[in-house]
Amino acid sequence: MWSRRKSGTSSTPDPAPGPLESGTVILGMVCALGSAVCFGTASVLQAVAARATEAGSGSGVDTVLLVRVVRQWRYVAGLALDGLGFLLELVALRSLPIYAVGAALAASLAVTAVTASRVLRVRLSGIEWAAVAVVCGGLALLALASGGEGSGTGSTALRVGVLCVAAGVLAVGAAAGRLPGRARAAALGLGAGLGFGVVEVSVRLIDDLSLPALVTNPASYALLLGGGAAFLLLTSALHRGSVTAATAGMVIGETLGPAWVGVAWLGDTTRPGLLPLAVAGFVLAVLGALALARFGEAGAEGETGTR
Repeated sequence: MWSRRKSGTSSTPDPAPGPLESGTVILGMVCALGSAVCFGTASVLQAVAARATEAGSGSGVDTVLLVRVVRQWRYVAGLALDGLGFLLELVALRSLPIYAVGAALAASLAVTAVTASRVLRVRLSGIEWAAVAVVCGGLALLALASGGEGSGTGSTALRVGVLCVAAGVLAVGAAAGRLPGRARAAALGLGAGLGFGVVEVSVRLIDDLSLPALVTNPASYALLLGGGAAFLLLTSALHRGSVTAATAGMVIGETLGPAWVGVAWLGDTTRPGLLPLAVAGFVLAVLGALALARFGEAGAEGETGTR
């Protein structure tokens, strides 16, 4: 799974996937969906812990807030699920095209919405339940249409370019912080999405896990810088603006760009003849996630647009 297939020069169509490749695709999809479940559930657990902690504090600014939150088992469980989700994401990215993994990760909003409706007593509208169904349908189409990961390993120029994009995410954050209200939240969310997208692409560009190779590979630094910048920007977006706008920007940033890089640069394809099905599944999954954007922060059910 962790090795790269050599790209050939023949112009003949790819053969139908064999049992081994089909098994790899199934494993990748299971890991991608498992990652979405972990991230979605973690959001709710952390929201419950944050609510309980804030209820005991009379100040909106508390330098020991994180210490008090970490004392709650729900928050610690959420962090553990985040860690497990990231590991599953890594496996999925080495087994599936980036477009399939990105759509599955966006589907974590559907998991958050359903879990929040039970745990936080958040009432989902009929449109939101329909969006959950659309996300599930889109992922089902992607599961049917997705092939294995592309055979491309990426050029040195692409690795350097991804590192430059990771650095640019911080610049986007600095510029977005000067925008007013909802535009600021959307821009910060988009920057966070680009950062998470850098992580997705970087994983595919790291084809040798030996220490010397990791140290000399620009994608290694892009992964760390992009991931750190993404979390920083997303935290700022959720704290300073509309959760819906921030999450919508994040979904767009972490799905569209990485999917294009995977197809154009890394050889990601679909099963023979199923390109329209994959496109339809990707579009449905992303649109459904956008409809559930208010669940980007699980405790945001009371958002009224006045943030």
